[in-house]
Amino acid sequence: MTMPAIVPVLRSFDEAKMRSFYLDFLGFSLDWQHRFAPELPLYVQLSRGDWVLHLSEHHGDACPGATLRLSTQRLDELHGDLLAKAYGNARPGIETMPWGSREMTIWDPFGNRLIFNEPLSE
Repeated sequence: MTMPAIVPVLRSFDEAKMRSFYLDFLGFSLDWQHRFAPELPLYVQLSRGDWVLHLSEHHGDACPGATLRLSTQRLDELHGDLLAKAYGNARPGIETMPWGSREMTIWDPFGNRLIFNEPLSE
């Protein structure tokens, strides 16, 4: 049986900061966005490869402070790409963890933690 993908919903509070962090810095693409009216909160879907995220400005959709683990086989390449962008609010490093992975942790502007992880080679 094939199971559908799980799509996390993260809380967002500021469209400009969301775009700067997720689109410009992390390199996600904006798949779609929705507002019930121009002055109402924004809801978006972002993707980068197999990663799909929803970000919502709607109260009650999600709480700030979530943690996501995003698996990759190209952590060094991602790390290099991010450092080359010289983003003013994050200079992530890579750590080797005792549970058998290498990880790069980045906090978004809304208090959510993204952990990009790659299993260690056997």
